[in-house]
Amino acid sequence: MSVRITGAAFAACMILLGRGAAAEPAPASAAATAESAPAESTTAESAPAESATAASAAAAARVEHYLSGLKTWSADFEQTIDDADGKVLRSASGHLYLKRPGKFRWDYTAPSRQVVLADGKKLWFYDKDLQQANVRDMDSTLKSTPAVLLAGGATVSSQFRISALPAGEGYEWFQLIPKHPTSDFQAIRIAFANGELVRMLFADKLNQVTSLKFSNAKRNVTLAPALFIFTPPAGVDVIGHPSP
Repeated sequence: MSVRITGAAFAACMILLGRGAAAEPAPASAAATAESAPAESTTAESAPAESATAASAAAAARVEHYLSGLKTWSADFEQTIDDADGKVLRSASGHLYLKRPGKFRWDYTAPSRQVVLADGKKLWFYDKDLQQANVRDMDSTLKSTPAVLLAGGATVSSQFRISALPAGEGYEWFQLIPKHPTSDFQAIRIAFANGELVRMLFADKLNQVTSLKFSNAKRNVTLAPALFIFTPPAGVDVIGHPSP
């Protein structure tokens, strides 16, 4: 597999992605995210502790409500990765398929043809142009990445501190800060429009921001089981030795 997609797919979820207008609350760093970006942080400091707790619980309930009812999901996506100065490093697009728990498929169609696929046990990265595939154990790979947000399993509030952000671009925005100290990323921001997930942004420890824009989303539709099965084509170089 080409390592060029690995960071993109997870700083993006990917399989589970740009930063632009001031109205879009893109995370820049842990300090900026926690201190300056969300207006509600200041409110939380000055308001009574019980008010802050109630606001946090309401935000968590909103995010949990969306994810708890999610069984399958598919959508077109546009992805960009920006550096700490906001310069676009890479961009890509394709289609995402998700089946909870633990299965997803990101079909990248531009600028190159690549697949990131989780079958519930193994995680595959396949570069069609390079004729190369990389396979690894899924659990150890995903546990410290944003992919856990969409993959299912434990509740979101058990893994993240969740807060509501001011509306922007006509969307509802929420911020998720990972509770696990060894996480590979600093913050996630997600946006809903008319009850549907439309944006996800991730800031990693290098202050790179991955942004995903979703469109043509379809929730809880029947997805063919074959979408989440990967068999390396003949002649493809396979790298990696996952557990049996």
